[in-house]
Amino acid sequence: MKTETDRNRVIIFDTTMRDGEQSPGCSMNLDEKLRVAEVLEEMGVDVIEAGFPIASNGDFEAVREVSRAVKTSQVAGLARAGRKDIDRAWEALKFARNPRIHIFISTSALHMRVKLRMEPEAVHAALVDSISYARNLCEDVEWSPEDGSRTDHDFLCRCVESAIKAGARTINIPDTVGYSVPQEFAELITMLRNRVPNIDKAVLSVHCHNDLGLAVANSLAAVGAGARQVECTINGIGERAGNAAMEEIVMALRVRRDRIPYTTGIKTECITKASRLLSSITGFTVQPNKAIVGVNAFAHESGIHQDGVLKDPSTYEIMTPESVGLSRSALVMGKHSGRHAFRSKLKDLGCELGENALEDAFVRFKDLADKKKQIFDEDIVALVGDNNARGGNERFKLLSLKVTCGTFSPQTAELELEIDGERKATKAQGDGPVDATFSAIHALVPHTAQLKLYQVDAVTEGSDAQAGVTVRLEENGKTVNGQASDTDTVVSSCRAYLHALNKLMVKRQKTAPAALGM
Repeated sequence: MKTETDRNRVIIFDTTMRDGEQSPGCSMNLDEKLRVAEVLEEMGVDVIEAGFPIASNGDFEAVREVSRAVKTSQVAGLARAGRKDIDRAWEALKFARNPRIHIFISTSALHMRVKLRMEPEAVHAALVDSISYARNLCEDVEWSPEDGSRTDHDFLCRCVESAIKAGARTINIPDTVGYSVPQEFAELITMLRNRVPNIDKAVLSVHCHNDLGLAVANSLAAVGAGARQVECTINGIGERAGNAAMEEIVMALRVRRDRIPYTTGIKTECITKASRLLSSITGFTVQPNKAIVGVNAFAHESGIHQDGVLKDPSTYEIMTPESVGLSRSALVMGKHSGRHAFRSKLKDLGCELGENALEDAFVRFKDLADKKKQIFDEDIVALVGDNNARGGNERFKLLSLKVTCGTFSPQTAELELEIDGERKATKAQGDGPVDATFSAIHALVPHTAQLKLYQVDAVTEGSDAQAGVTVRLEENGKTVNGQASDTDTVVSSCRAYLHALNKLMVKRQKTAPAALGM
């Protein structure tokens, strides 16, 4: 019999490494997925969806290695409703201490007709067969009706009832295209609880997309209506407009227990660390005004606000910075700071590095301190992110760059790279120093990728601020983001372009499946 605590406990199912990775340019290699999995487990995430094993050899390897590494969280792998998918998922998951096979198939009339080209009866038979088959391999099976929020209610109820009878322990209702609004989505969950006779035999879950900016609101409405698992991602990353942001859901449940009296097992003090790790790995910069983890989330510029916060932070802060892993340290960093102070500052900022990475970051910090009069926290976060971006899978490394620019043409770039361990140099012209630099890279590393985004942001204020550059490349439908920071915008641009190319080399080895689901 469930206790009151059990009934009020919300399971956090993180799909950052599966659905989140489907964001254009957001692919992660094995080492990066293992680092993310380590942080998720440290946070207390209940279920980690590590990937889609049949999608590629890389995804299979990632799910297998995460399964081996994770000790306390459950590890899930996604599969379509076919035995080949399920076998591949189980082959990767069988090393996990607590594995889960997550099966999906579309159930909306639109998806069945256009995407699957299957009749409802065939879809129903496929879900029953796939769940029954998976249940013989793995004790814990989750089932999702893709585009569930736009599925006919009678058919949805029938499918959910049959899925539970076939052995599914969790029924996940996706708002696949982010179409629902909170009241409507809550009514859908209530309808299922009222109409499906065996619904008490499974955990109801939700997976909301953010196309209308309502993913978190819909998820919380569903929890209020009886859902007890929420599928979400760090920083809300995911396809199109993304998924429900884990940090927003968790903190809403923590801060507003008076109206949403449910709990999670998340150690919220790890939120900032997880957010910054993911941002540094993917190159997806968190918008400054992003709830919970944006750099402005606990910043106050208005005089009235500042006065109130100085008197009592609760006047304008509904949660403490410490509750999400931030520390209001007065430690000022500069060129005279030592390793101990640097390590302490990193910890305060939610960044943790291994010894080798710490030493490399410290050297780069000293170089930066010689160039800048004042080092801000944002500088250090950007530096660590750039350090992470430079680690591993680097076929192309910047050795030297010299540019000539100004009002007199032509603008030129003299570039020297290390390519697969060999030094190569060239000189190229372009329409400005950045274009000349990119042309030089292309001359040394011929490729067909197209530049889809070039974005420069000042990390901090002042003319000596670091330039944070994001470069997005696309080749044959594969999209990657590169990120770098430096006080020299052209150098930062060069490194970001090389970072993207290095990631593209990894992604060339991956083959996407026909349907990634939900």
